Amino acid sequence: MTSPARGAPCCAPARGEDNPPFRPSAPAPSAPAPRSGDRVALDACAVTLPGGAFRMGDAFGEGYPDDAEGPVRSVTVEPFRIDATAVTNTRFAVFVGETGYRTEAERYGSSFVFHLLLHPDARNAVLGAVAAAPWWLGVEGACWSAPEGPGSGLDGRADHPVVHISYGDALAYCAWAGGRLPSEAEWEYAARGGLDGYRYPWGDDFDETRTNTWQGDFPQVSSRPGGATGTVAVTSYEPNGFGLHNTSGNVWEWCADRFAPGAGDERVIRGGSYLCHASYCNRYRVAARSRNTPDSSTGHGGFRCAWDLAER
Repeated sequence: MTSPARGAPCCAPARGEDNPPFRPSAPAPSAPAPRSGDRVALDACAVTLPGGAFRMGDAFGEGYPDDAEGPVRSVTVEPFRIDATAVTNTRFAVFVGETGYRTEAERYGSSFVFHLLLHPDARNAVLGAVAAAPWWLGVEGACWSAPEGPGSGLDGRADHPVVHISYGDALAYCAWAGGRLPSEAEWEYAARGGLDGYRYPWGDDFDETRTNTWQGDFPQVSSRPGGATGTVAVTSYEPNGFGLHNTSGNVWEWCADRFAPGAGDERVIRGGSYLCHASYCNRYRVAARSRNTPDSSTGHGGFRCAWDLAER
């Protein structure tokens, strides 16, 4: 297998001409209109943050130049509410049950699955590998309810983050829940948990016992107990100072912002995932940022909701 190119943006592969394994069928022109659910229940795990000024960006010069993490600047956010965890499979299932919503992965008919996680029954569903990142496979039938392709399911993962979620899917859920996606500034402010200028939500020193990131030789060998990799429950690790879990690792999370204002449709993703590793992608730092196209979905991509206080 080809060695990874350090810092390449293909840690979150995108649909499109550069990744031809996907079938060319277009998704439906529009999704079912979201409707209001039980907002109190959906918002039960959200925390209220006071807002204010904080220093945003990479203070250590550790970011990849194309990611534009710097310069460090003072940013002010208004008070808001944000999910303490990424949206879980259980919460997303309630949304689907109430609305009949079909994700873009379902409408396209395929999504990206990490090669070591492919379900044995899905081997004949592989459409091909991403040329720049062959550890990513286009898999027919992979979606939020079959995250490793046909034959896989959500048993034992009710409290894991929902994955294979596009930007549009995240917007639809948030609107139904009476909220929105967080801005990138809100996300970083919340992720820092009140620690100003540190690398991680807990301080400056990396601690693999506090985050779900890759352990081993990426992308071939996982050294986690039992060789396991993939998502973990959204409350598996201690929360940061604001009460947010897993703002480093586990799954990438969509933010509302364009990655580069005025330059294309790519949207910001934050937080890193269970595939991040210092040897390849050190984007599990709170200042780190990456990107993907709005219609793309992966087995390590999820989201959390935010709310304006005026909406409560």
